[in-house]
Amino acid sequence: MNKLITTFKHIFAIEELRGRIFNTLLFITFFRLGSYIVLPGVDATKLTQAGDGGLFGLLNMFSGGALSNASVFALGIMPYISASIAIQLLTIALPYFQKMQKDGESGRKKLNQITRILTIFVTAAQGFTYLQVTIPAEAILVDPWFFRLYGVAILIGGTMLCMWLGEKITDKGIGNGISMLIMIGIVSRFPASILQEAGSRGMVGALLFIIEIIALFFVVMGAVMVTQAVRRIPVQYAKQVVGSKMSVGGERQYIPLKLNASGVMPIIFAQALMFIPGLVAQSFAEKSEFAQSVAQAFGDFTTWQYNALFALLIVVFTFFYTAISINPTQISDDMKRGGGFVPGVKPGEETSNFIASILDRITLPGALMLSIIAILPAVANLFGVTRGFASFFGGTSLLILVGVVLDTLQQIESYLLMRKYEGLMQSGRVKGRSEMISR
Repeated sequence: MNKLITTFKHIFAIEELRGRIFNTLLFITFFRLGSYIVLPGVDATKLTQAGDGGLFGLLNMFSGGALSNASVFALGIMPYISASIAIQLLTIALPYFQKMQKDGESGRKKLNQITRILTIFVTAAQGFTYLQVTIPAEAILVDPWFFRLYGVAILIGGTMLCMWLGEKITDKGIGNGISMLIMIGIVSRFPASILQEAGSRGMVGALLFIIEIIALFFVVMGAVMVTQAVRRIPVQYAKQVVGSKMSVGGERQYIPLKLNASGVMPIIFAQALMFIPGLVAQSFAEKSEFAQSVAQAFGDFTTWQYNALFALLIVVFTFFYTAISINPTQISDDMKRGGGFVPGVKPGEETSNFIASILDRITLPGALMLSIIAILPAVANLFGVTRGFASFFGGTSLLILVGVVLDTLQQIESYLLMRKYEGLMQSGRVKGRSEMISR
């Protein structure tokens, strides 16, 4: 306890870090206030609340309930993330974007500008669909088409403001601004969820509630282990003689290949596709009993059919996203240019094949563990946990929380170590997702 208090004193003793923490809290407060400002012309008392399952429930969780509140931040940062993913895929598929990515800082600025422009169009499309489908007619107090016209404009402004807040948290705060906003949206629902769970148990179920808290603790520890697990490939750098006396190089470093290199993206992709089987089956439900049973099975996220397909899609998307985000050939070429090599492996193609084989071996267990984490909320719900509280037992919310918290701790620890203070950990160091090559 004394060490924790001392660490907090050291954190707030660093003027720059203290200022960044206060800036982050200020931007987060502004973001949360915006999620309660309802769109003009909407009667908030007549809005239908989003469920905890399905894609709409997932997006509502990311926005901290702003989606179901019909607020000016209803779409939040998700259109920007969708645009970023699209641009990332284009940098792999199209040579024009590949060249732009390799142009250094100027290329990154152009890609960021294209991403912002694409975000406006994505927000406009999603905003019109959101206003058309999710807001009931009885909740609209003005002309419906006029409402959709200015509503889309307000949603675009809200998303761009959220994007600006995320960038400011990255520049003026403690980093990871976009991820921080998503995490805050998720965390904001935790107090209400845990109170709802405690109220549903009552005094009789107090022991069960304590068991649930203990189980949640171990689930979080498991998610941390999956997020932090790394397979390190040793890299030796040859000595290079500079002049007649000095020599540099000759150091051994490591390429850290993460067990879960794809992060939460496979779960997000799989979740986005899970509504399709039920939607297709629903269109044939009146003509076929089989289609009716399929629609019923995939309309409930706790059924074994839903979770089996969900887990399979996560495994597929994990391999896909890992393949497009990690290029063994590029890693091998960069090592060769820097005078590095894997001991016992020839540089060039053999090194690329060696890295690819290790990546294939660690991706499968990583994908399986990711699938288990993703279906844990359904398992918790089957054991009687309320849906709101069960969502914190796994899935996208848990992985985002763990990833962002670890990255934030890494940022804080770097400030402490630079000022020669003791780090947050008594042994070892916090390893963030951004770690690339470490000694």
